[in-house]
Amino acid sequence: MMATVLFVDDDPGILKALRRLFYDSAHTVLFAADPREGLAILKERECAVVVSDNRMPPGESGIDFLDKVRRLAPDSVRIMMTGFADLATALDAINRCEAYRFVVKPWDNRQLVELVDEAALRYELLVSLRSGDERIFRTLAQAIELKDRYTRGHCDRVVESSVALGHRLGLQGQELTDLAHGAILHDCGKIGVPGAILNHPGGLEREQMDIVRQHPAWGAEVARQAGVSSMTLNVILYHHEHFDGHGYPAGLAGTDIPLEARIVAAADVYDALTVDRPYRRALLSEDALREFMAMSGSVLDPDVVAVFMAILNDAHSPGDAK
Repeated sequence: MMATVLFVDDDPGILKALRRLFYDSAHTVLFAADPREGLAILKERECAVVVSDNRMPPGESGIDFLDKVRRLAPDSVRIMMTGFADLATALDAINRCEAYRFVVKPWDNRQLVELVDEAALRYELLVSLRSGDERIFRTLAQAIELKDRYTRGHCDRVVESSVALGHRLGLQGQELTDLAHGAILHDCGKIGVPGAILNHPGGLEREQMDIVRQHPAWGAEVARQAGVSSMTLNVILYHHEHFDGHGYPAGLAGTDIPLEARIVAAADVYDALTVDRPYRRALLSEDALREFMAMSGSVLDPDVVAVFMAILNDAHSPGDAK
């Protein structure tokens, strides 16, 4: 997705290097040599991402500047860049100006480009969620799926199964709409997971898995900021909780997990079993059903699994094959 990105740095050499790096970017990339020029641009242009150096001309630090950006353009994703990294500076950037990421110079070109793309997508996520438009939600979900080549079409299938489950379990009207929105957006937090991890063949290292496990909280953070319904938010945050309490991010168990999240969890797991993943091939239909049912009571709510199986049986019964 194309966005406007602003870099602010008082070092002409740094700005020259950034211009070379982003000269063919899909984004509109702007440059400012000091905080005053950067704020002037922000007053005239909507910028999705603002990347600022920390050590600026005397009188104002990058943290001071990004704090002003936060107040002037609160939706802009703010990134701090510095050649003098220390824990105190990082914490100040996070706490005062709510910096999204902290980049240390000299940067890795590929990682910086990926970070800017990720931040632009995060901005797009926030704007899209605020719209409340399901068509925009779906467009956003498709953009996120492009990061993970194994999940194309996953969102649509999860939505279809979730709504069918919700209907059978007694949800109606706005509840079904909010459930569908949660199903569309359940993996929106994957904007914060590098594509190299999402598409990594074989099992992930512990550190990589720790990153993946942050995606529900990342997605929920943006969704909460955008003011989505509590039902939609619950799906985004809790769809990886396990019925036995061994899931993430909160370790909820049983009916402490909201029903909407238990519904989408079942739809999500079943679809994951029936398509190719980076770490294994898709299971054949009978094997997928066997493994899905084996998760009943541990990973998945047994009542939801029973209803899911009833829906599958109805879909394959002779009376429905017309």
